[in-house]
Amino acid sequence: MERNVYLYILVMAAVTYAIRMLPLVLIRREITNRFIRSFLYYVPYVTLAVMTFPAILSETGSVWSAWAALLTGALLAFRGKSLLQVSVSACLMVFVLELFLV
Repeated sequence: MERNVYLYILVMAAVTYAIRMLPLVLIRREITNRFIRSFLYYVPYVTLAVMTFPAILSETGSVWSAWAALLTGALLAFRGKSLLQVSVSACLMVFVLELFLV
């Protein structure tokens, strides 16, 4: 079983390298398709949201404080507040609600 660990690491390294190298090799000219450019533009934001959203709802002591913080953060972000203001407000919302709910 110990010998297989090195094989697993080698396969993971090859797959990671292939994922990063193949677009550079296969796509040599600028992408002009508007749909593909727009899709690639939003991939990092969607990936961050998909990784963050479940943690927002599951890391507090109460689901109510999680939803209140999510709505507070979304509202402040929609109104154009800075990232610092949004995150501090969401954290304060969880803190205050956890004081009263638990």
